[in-house]
Amino acid sequence: MQSDVLEKFLKYVKIDTQSSYGAECYPSTEKQKDMLLLLVDELKALGLPDVVMDQYGYVTATLPSNIPDGHPAQGKVPIIGFIGHVDTSPDVSGTNVSPIIHENYDGGDLVLPGDTSIVIKAENNPYLSGFKGSRIITSDGTTLLGADDKAGTAEIMAALGLLVADPSLLHGDIKVAFTPDEEVGNGTKYFDVEAFGADLAYTMDGDVLGSIETENFNASGATITIKGVNHHPGTALNKMVNSLRIAGRIVAALPEDMAPETTRNREGFIHPNDVCGDVSSLTIKLIVRDFELNGLKQKEALIEKLVDAEIERNPRAKIELKIEESYLNMRMKIEERPDIVENAMEAVRRAGLEPIRKPIRGGTDGARLSFMGLPTPNIFTGGHNFHSKLEYIPVDAMDKAVEVIVELCKLYVERA
Repeated sequence: MQSDVLEKFLKYVKIDTQSSYGAECYPSTEKQKDMLLLLVDELKALGLPDVVMDQYGYVTATLPSNIPDGHPAQGKVPIIGFIGHVDTSPDVSGTNVSPIIHENYDGGDLVLPGDTSIVIKAENNPYLSGFKGSRIITSDGTTLLGADDKAGTAEIMAALGLLVADPSLLHGDIKVAFTPDEEVGNGTKYFDVEAFGADLAYTMDGDVLGSIETENFNASGATITIKGVNHHPGTALNKMVNSLRIAGRIVAALPEDMAPETTRNREGFIHPNDVCGDVSSLTIKLIVRDFELNGLKQKEALIEKLVDAEIERNPRAKIELKIEESYLNMRMKIEERPDIVENAMEAVRRAGLEPIRKPIRGGTDGARLSFMGLPTPNIFTGGHNFHSKLEYIPVDAMDKAVEVIVELCKLYVERA
């Protein structure tokens, strides 16, 4: 099953689509529309009849069913959606991405030519060993690659091309959507599930070959605002209340075994990821994550306890805590539709892989969509080391992801 996924991926990663935190506009960066408009043109070139980019930048389209009259599945196949996002992480530059294809990978370290200090070490990347002799794509080391999620987008587009080109590949109505601003937590902010019209969907935004992700962190964000009392340091005795010292005590009191750098698998964490301010006032921003809702609430309660202790210790300071929910674990919604997961796992098997069901140590558009009424587990793209200059993706893995999409579409017809 030969597709043009590599060609599309190499084209997409060269388009700068980095999103931005805190922007008041939507999408957060205008340049995301460059790729979204390209996708509009490509979808129209495939002959899809209802290609639209709405005022928010969401691109949607339908590949109509090709099930012939009189077929037993006619009128019984659910409408499947496939969703990818076009933006790349604000954490690492996505400008002037120069993709490098490492032909016939020898199993050793990958030295990136644009910055030879950037090395993808084989010993730290165990999945690389499974692709010895294959083609591996990286950036040149000066930027991220953008496989998150331009690989998923390329895979959806390549699968559509195969389905259009081969009428013998029977499928029901297929909806596709490409979203902006996923990396800044706003990928579904204005997404109209009812207008999209799918009965179920899959995001193509995972990593490890063969993996199906059906749950994610419960997530919240905590903001601590501290207003101290500034004073000339030479005469500050019993007068200064230093906001930085208060902040330092709060951060230092967070358990070391409850940090991103000390947790794995299903362990949650509290992550102070931004401190901004000075002696007189500052803010601390923390992200809180746990797969269990009660675990999330316990971590939020811990932060509240630390803040209360500083309020009692510093009566002349003004210290406030604000906690906001970000997203919830989609597991509780996905469990209501076990058929969606089983079909994905069977499609992976039909592509010659062993399915791996695992949780996402992060979030996904599928989490919010699942709570908006569209159950949406996540399927692998094959990429690794997202949001970093060490990002890589094997071409063989992208080919397999395309195959899984096609097999899924066929499977829903067979099981209708």
